[in-house]
Amino acid sequence: TKRHAFYQRRLETVEQSHHIAIDGTLKQDTSCVNSLSQFSRKARVKGCRDISILYAYDIEAMEPLCAHVYAGNIIDARAYRSFIVDNNITKGVILTDKGFPPKEIVEELKSRPALHFLTPIKRNDSRIQQFNMLSFEGIVTGLKKRVQYKKKQIGDSRYLYSFRDTSRAHIEENAFLDRAVEHGYDVERYEAKAPNFGTIVFESDQDLTPEAVWHCYEDRWLLELVFDRYKNDEQLRQSRVQTEESVIGEEFINFISTILTCRILKKADRAGVLDKMTYGEMMEHLEESVRRIKGQQFDSMKRPSSTDDLWVNVTEETLAIMEALELSEPEPKPAPKKRGRPCLDRGPKPEFVGPKRPRGRPRKPRSTSTTEPNSL
Repeated sequence: TKRHAFYQRRLETVEQSHHIAIDGTLKQDTSCVNSLSQFSRKARVKGCRDISILYAYDIEAMEPLCAHVYAGNIIDARAYRSFIVDNNITKGVILTDKGFPPKEIVEELKSRPALHFLTPIKRNDSRIQQFNMLSFEGIVTGLKKRVQYKKKQIGDSRYLYSFRDTSRAHIEENAFLDRAVEHGYDVERYEAKAPNFGTIVFESDQDLTPEAVWHCYEDRWLLELVFDRYKNDEQLRQSRVQTEESVIGEEFINFISTILTCRILKKADRAGVLDKMTYGEMMEHLEESVRRIKGQQFDSMKRPSSTDDLWVNVTEETLAIMEALELSEPEPKPAPKKRGRPCLDRGPKPEFVGPKRPRGRPRKPRSTSTTEPNSL
């Protein structure tokens, strides 16, 4: 109950215009006690059982909103509706990948008018050929790369948006030809796949600009970065608890840890620290290089000074990071010196006695001419 209340408080901060990225990740769990530990679709590669964790991430706030634990053998499409209903997501624009088809939440979209979606569809979807979505009509502006687009309304409240990234198309074509060198070149297969190289088609229930759709697609990868931090920086690759209640409780604590990690990232990004180093390098400095003696001068309610004697073997680079993150108080800088030479003291000015000279130059007297002008 407290976990759901915590999630609801966070979901209440979401505005209707916010974009909510939803995606899942698999986590190793070899327990034989709980029913969540199951063989997933990647079991033949990993060789172990997993649990599936779904996250909702607010792109504007750059923080996760809620999470849910499912059995490892439940695919994303089956968990999609349950995730929306259980967490009571009622507003925002949902951004997902192809594993979360909109047909799974049709009734939820009808009962939640402030909830919308933007989802890519598969390349073999019949609507792509039906509406000729690979005949592009413009170029997305404001990007460093070349991206073509087409927009098509296919119903009263359905729109298709197709894009072709020329650089991505070149990469996919090269990959196809590299495989053809080893396994043989199939002309018919190449001609069937060539028009789809570098393309992606989205379905949405909103009338958006192509630029907005493309930027939403790029921002969705922020959630992938969250999962990367979750498994690598937070070291949460596997579960070591047994019962279902323990698994759910552990993932709730991990969710709070992920929120803290996202806030550290935002803080470091605003401070400009990540312009000079990676997140891992910054945390390595803070974890391994910061040591402080807890003496009589220590006050937990105040930021320590960067120049006191309680630091132990702290480098200048680490102190610069801490000052940028407002973890320590920098040394006050002296007032800037005035530019130029200082004025010489020549004593008091002599007092002027007598009438003052009138301002300006005296006017010249006008000359009076007695000669008459020559007549023609």
